[in-house]
Amino acid sequence: MTDADAAAGRGLLVVGEVVTDVVARHGSPLVHGTDTTAHILSVPGGAGANVACWAVRSGCRGVALVARAGAESADWHREALERAGVRALLAVDPEVATATVIALVDAAAERTFLTDSGAVLRLATEDFAPSMLDGVGRLHLSGYLLFAAASRSTALLALRTAVERGVPVSVDPASAGFLAELGPKRFLGLAEGAELLLPNADEARLLTGLPEPEEAAAELSRTFPRVAVTLGERGAVVAAGGVVTARVRARPVPHPVDSTGAGDAFTGGFLAALLAGADDEAAAAEGCRAGAEAVTTVGGRPPRP
Repeated sequence: MTDADAAAGRGLLVVGEVVTDVVARHGSPLVHGTDTTAHILSVPGGAGANVACWAVRSGCRGVALVARAGAESADWHREALERAGVRALLAVDPEVATATVIALVDAAAERTFLTDSGAVLRLATEDFAPSMLDGVGRLHLSGYLLFAAASRSTALLALRTAVERGVPVSVDPASAGFLAELGPKRFLGLAEGAELLLPNADEARLLTGLPEPEEAAAELSRTFPRVAVTLGERGAVVAAGGVVTARVRARPVPHPVDSTGAGDAFTGGFLAALLAGADDEAAAAEGCRAGAEAVTTVGGRPPRP
């Protein structure tokens, strides 16, 4: 983070995760009990890390990531983040390996995840320091951290510290499956104090019990000052004060490759735009631009320069 960025409070701090993604793209349906031909690639990922990288890609300067990685791949993840322009504040776990996700991507570019959370959920309170918020204009929390006791304590410490300092906080619910296990009511209580909630359509429905994402966005904005719900190929909707304030169309993608990380790209683009002074509609448009770019490449990160 440059001195100018620190003075202006334009930096973004992400408290989240790094993950080793094993992406398997299969053109035909999976065949149970035998082989299915696929193109398989191992790439660095993780929702928090992806958001940080896409924020840089969208023009944000002074982006840092707090996360925990296993000793076997911490250097690889740190180097990948720093090449992308992200300051990597990685704690190294000597006992548990870095989280791994197997992403099964079908011919329509839709993905299904198999997740081993590994070191992610062991992010400890000593891995976060209040000084990490110096010069930060926004704090973003990956909701994955709220799904286990140790990382939950760390996420809540970061959230409370940011709120006390007057730093706006955004939260991504992260996973409809894990969210259902934790319970919507509990999640909403844990995220209290956040200024911005960034669910996808399924997560918004689950959090409110409402069938339509726009209704869900409006309802959630009675609890959180701002809510941006991603709608996939339909774009995004933003709500505040109990009403929908913006609807943004997705950019068409003629040849999608992999939808992994599209939501993270939206978040990174959205937050970068807010930090640059954009209003909610313009920020959502930038998020949709980043999301459209994300589905044209394999994995959840921006393509390398």
